Amino acid sequence: MEQGVNERIKAVRQGLGLSQRAFAKEIYISQSFYGAIELGQKEPNNRIIQLIATRFNVNKDWLITGKSEMFEKSPPDVKLEQLVAIFKQLNGLFQDYILLQINALLKVQNKSEESNQTLSRE
Repeated sequence: MEQGVNERIKAVRQGLGLSQRAFAKEIYISQSFYGAIELGQKEPNNRIIQLIATRFNVNKDWLITGKSEMFEKSPPDVKLEQLVAIFKQLNGLFQDYILLQINALLKVQNKSEESNQTLSRE
């Protein structure tokens, strides 16, 4: 059985790893209205379909018909975009602190990966 537009929109949201609330916010509709779209109780209008296609790099033809590929190109990195938006709001001192923390986390991650590789060789 072929998916409907509502199921394809839900697949986009899930593919991006977003909650209903976050996805709805990105396309400027309420969470309750978005939930009704996913359940097939409401039909998305052309504006909503266009917003989803534009905002998330989704193939509009796929959204409407199910033909072709879901994404025009690789999906946008939503987490990175969120991080950049928050980072820009911080003052310079906090930005420097965040960069130090990220570098420290990267070192911890690399050490952990090295330990796991050493253990797997033994």
